[in-house]
Amino acid sequence: MKNHYYSETPGTESKRETWDFVLKGEKFRFTTDAGVFSKKEVDFGSRVLIESFVPPEVPGDYIDVGCGYGPIGLSLAKAEPDRTVQMVDINERAVELAKVNAQANKVDNVKIMKSYLFTEVKDSDFAAIITNPPIRAGKAVVHQIFEDAHRKLCIGGELWVVIQKKQGAPSAMEKIEELFGQVETAAKKKGYYILRAIKV
Repeated sequence: MKNHYYSETPGTESKRETWDFVLKGEKFRFTTDAGVFSKKEVDFGSRVLIESFVPPEVPGDYIDVGCGYGPIGLSLAKAEPDRTVQMVDINERAVELAKVNAQANKVDNVKIMKSYLFTEVKDSDFAAIITNPPIRAGKAVVHQIFEDAHRKLCIGGELWVVIQKKQGAPSAMEKIEELFGQVETAAKKKGYYILRAIKV
């Protein structure tokens, strides 16, 4: 368990790397490390989610759940400087990297903290909750994110999720529909589904 990216304190030896990546037309410099998710490049699922995301019409902040070293939260925060994007992860190393990357890319409209899902998140009424969920942590954890998201969103707020078909997209859609009353596939690419649901 210690060597998974959803471990609180990864046991793998630290070996930081820094590289550039373009997201939403902006060049980012990311520092990553062993023991965090997709350390060599921004993973394909996150990229599809970032490019597919459309800002909701309602005002308010966003939260990136399971932010890793920060590509989703930081790219959305940079694109929308008038909103604050909270970023949470259980992985201490990932949280530290997200802070390093926020500073390196001059993104200051973020609030980054260690939290197991929403346990340390005091705010509610988010306009959007965005997640590339930790599939390997199991279905119960992924579905907990959806349940918490429904509670934490404002009316008109939106949940955006990326999930592979083979890793449980059908059951994720079923769960989200049960909670939100509806769910749509906002995009589909190479087996990755971008799911979007609005709280009514």
